[in-house]
Amino acid sequence: MSSQCVVLGITGGIAAYKSAEIVSRLRKQDIEVRVIMTSNATRFITPLTLETLSANPVVDDLFNRETPWEVEHISLAKRADVFVIAPATANVIAKMASGIADDMLTATALATRAPILVAPAMNANMYLHPATRENIAALRGRGVLFVEPGEGRLACGDTGPGRMAEPEEIVSRILALLDGGDMKGLRVLVTAGPTREPMDPVRFLTNRSTGKMGYALAERARRRGASVTLVSGPVALTPPQGVETVPVETAQEMFDSVVERFPECDIAIKAAAPADFRPREYAAAKIKKDGGNRTLELAANPDIAAELGRRKDKQILVIFAAETGELLDSARGKLTRKNADMVVANDVTEPGAGFGVDTNIVTLLTRDGQPEPLPLLTKDEVADRILSAALTLYRKRNP
Repeated sequence: MSSQCVVLGITGGIAAYKSAEIVSRLRKQDIEVRVIMTSNATRFITPLTLETLSANPVVDDLFNRETPWEVEHISLAKRADVFVIAPATANVIAKMASGIADDMLTATALATRAPILVAPAMNANMYLHPATRENIAALRGRGVLFVEPGEGRLACGDTGPGRMAEPEEIVSRILALLDGGDMKGLRVLVTAGPTREPMDPVRFLTNRSTGKMGYALAERARRRGASVTLVSGPVALTPPQGVETVPVETAQEMFDSVVERFPECDIAIKAAAPADFRPREYAAAKIKKDGGNRTLELAANPDIAAELGRRKDKQILVIFAAETGELLDSARGKLTRKNADMVVANDVTEPGAGFGVDTNIVTLLTRDGQPEPLPLLTKDEVADRILSAALTLYRKRNP
């Protein structure tokens, strides 16, 4: 048997039956699987089924006395190379977010130092409830990874997000984590933040971008194993650890830095909001207020995304379209004009989708696919969805 071990936690939801396929697929990869079940999970699928498939005893009791010489939740926590919870109910997600450890599964999750991968499964209203969104965001902030649920008809009859991801997708993520991350070996170039275009030594032109979306993309790509370079305009954010951060001030500086590094990257994500225009002339001394009106003549800045679109070969180019109306038409036009592979479109006038907030509402558009509108999500969650879509495009182009 492989020296690699996956600890699979199963909670009480109808999707528990899919966990049997997860175990079966992992065992076919010669990976050891240890299963922990909550008491409610045993009402949906029997421990005997999982014991037969995993060829290991199932643990469902924090006070198990069959191995009294070891503290079992600690031994499983140490044994895990990847710790997975699939399905994960709203209840267990809430417990993990609060650090509660009142059963074998939550105690082991709290004790492990292995990567944790969670596959939520619940009613759509429960998944979209602010409490659940806050709990997921808190866990993401601590490094917990999520396999996003699918949308469709749920067991309760409702329609919406909450259906557990398919076993094939979950196993793919597990194998990627065992191998160091699903983006291991890839070089990702991300831009973030605004630029500042100086008028004089005191004043400059800029915009409302805070860089939060770009920084979330850089951080999530790093956690998924990529080598990340972040070209950042002036923001009030701490650079992510393990990411090469290149600070720039003007759109021209961002253009030069990105064009220089683009040939070496596999995926480029243009999340920055560089100024479209700059003052045509820079005043060496502060412009004095003289009581009258003043005309400011502007010159166009270089178009970074269009330049990358002209230069790209095997790279995947992802661009953003922050709009205030006619969202999809504007985004499709930008996708074509810039020769990009994917555009992330959002209406910045929507509540929760504008500048300076920790959430976003976006639609993903590719050249050969239907628009994929996403609900209100944290920017970390949006970042993961963007990265997964970009990774799919990269693998199609570079099989």
